[in-house]
Amino acid sequence: MRLTVPFAGDDATLVSAIRAGNPSAKAELFQRYAPQLERLITHVLGYDSELADVLQETFASALRSLSGLKDPNALRPWLFRIATSTAKKMLRTRTRRRWLRYFTDDDDEARHEPRFEPPDADALQAAREVYVILDRLPVDERLAFALRYINGLELMAVAAACDVSLATVKRRLQRAERSFVAAAKDVPTLVDCMESGERWKSR
Repeated sequence: MRLTVPFAGDDATLVSAIRAGNPSAKAELFQRYAPQLERLITHVLGYDSELADVLQETFASALRSLSGLKDPNALRPWLFRIATSTAKKMLRTRTRRRWLRYFTDDDDEARHEPRFEPPDADALQAAREVYVILDRLPVDERLAFALRYINGLELMAVAAACDVSLATVKRRLQRAERSFVAAAKDVPTLVDCMESGERWKSR
């Protein structure tokens, strides 16, 4: 029986090993980055039945284009950019087909409920309300907002993930914040959350 030797090494070594066809390196790529990418995608899309598909497509796209990665040490932000781009495509597709939701039944709606619900009922309801508002935002603004305020990336990392300049991402965030706060003020569960945080309290 042939045993696969576990891969060990930094990101640059990992990239070189994948390019050389090392099967354990591909497995390591998934093990190393799947939790981070799943978290990012979840924060962008919300808890969604298509999360696994987006995550799978992210890794498939990364493996297809790995030869174009110029700096192997920048693997993490490069993967974040691919995950963001893949989620963006999903959001745009969803926007185009949103009218179909009027023809779904209750059982179909139930299948799109969050698979990993927060333990607190109030937190779950607040999360649902947040994504109801995010669904109304332009896709680019939603991405910037989710990456910055839900996923917690620094501004430069948000800009890198969205593949835009820092100035552009700042403008998108400003527009997204204004729209989000204006909508959230009409939602009692979110008003309480905003009042408990310093960033949103005065808005």
